[in-house]
Amino acid sequence: MENLHSAVETLVHGANTLFILMGAIMVLAMHAGFAFLEVGTVRQKNQVNALSKIISDFAISCLAYFFIGYWIAYGATFFTDAATLSQNNGYALVKFFFLMTFAAAIPAIISGGIAERAKFAPQLCASLLIVGVVYPFFEGIVWNGNYGFQGWLEATFGAGFHDFAGSVVVHAVGGWIALGAVLLLGARNGRYRGGHVVAMPPSNIPFLALGAWILTIGWFGFNVMSAQTLDGISGLVAVNSLMAMVGGVLVAMLVGRKDPGFIHNGPLAGLVAVGAGSDLMHPVGALITGGIAGAIFVYMFEWAQDKIERLDDVLGVWPLHGVCGVWGAIAAGIFGQEAFGGLGGVSLMSQIIGAVAGVVVAFVGGLIVYGIVNAISGLRLTEEEEFNGADVSIHRIGATSLE
Repeated sequence: MENLHSAVETLVHGANTLFILMGAIMVLAMHAGFAFLEVGTVRQKNQVNALSKIISDFAISCLAYFFIGYWIAYGATFFTDAATLSQNNGYALVKFFFLMTFAAAIPAIISGGIAERAKFAPQLCASLLIVGVVYPFFEGIVWNGNYGFQGWLEATFGAGFHDFAGSVVVHAVGGWIALGAVLLLGARNGRYRGGHVVAMPPSNIPFLALGAWILTIGWFGFNVMSAQTLDGISGLVAVNSLMAMVGGVLVAMLVGRKDPGFIHNGPLAGLVAVGAGSDLMHPVGALITGGIAGAIFVYMFEWAQDKIERLDDVLGVWPLHGVCGVWGAIAAGIFGQEAFGGLGGVSLMSQIIGAVAGVVVAFVGGLIVYGIVNAISGLRLTEEEEFNGADVSIHRIGATSLE
């Protein structure tokens, strides 16, 4: 009987390790989506830079999170022998891998906002500080109960801040950090003339669409596998993600006047928003959440570009991740309620306070980090380098042999 129990336990640990490893691989694949979404959106003279930034940021993020960030968030390090690390089929290591891919999404999000005019090395330095300090600080507060914030919310409002798959912890934090960086950098040269926006259309719609599709598919690993163990997997999360994606597509298509950029960002807006409450909502609530997120993205993107000249957010990462992420937290507090067909156990007030806390940490943290880097080395390419394009100015090669 003891041998049977041991065999079952080994099987469970192995299954959980494989489960979260598959999730880590799916979220890792999303970074290809970030890359191609940016490649398709920026002008051709900045395509090589977009590709180079995403993979370089990922490598820097991995080291920052391994040596610093994971310890700040969870109080755990990996400075022990391999025999200890391999216990339970190495589940602890694979959990780090999974959560690291979340952390690495932050610089990938920011990259899209500051595209076409940011220096390469200073941006990598900022990514190290963001993933090593700013992001894990808030991650630990929400997902590890650090500093008593969750306990206070639960004692005061009956429930803590619920963010199952990172609508705020990952997406809103990334979006609001990006806002600070975008404002510090200012608009691209030639983006505004006489107070009016000058169109800089996407260079490659098929690449943009490919990026959106890769992100959409990988997002089911992002959301569903946030359960982190096989016994916690829920078909509700999968279908809610699907419905929010569909809602985002359809509404963005309608209010965005069939613009392919809006259409392909619609599913991403829906998936950002549904993350927080995907384990609580009824699928109809998820559909509504995604639809509203699709509208938020279109309207906020157009408003920001038209009304705030310094806010030249190339991929619209602030409305997509920052604003839709906040909406997702609030939506979880609404559609997660039993009165709306949800599972309950969530407080709208806690959701609002938690989202505001994430915005403050991200925006202030982003301003501090990018402000320091800017003061030391400068963040922006020279006017000549920006005119020539980041590909030739930084990497000394264009995207095609014709350049």
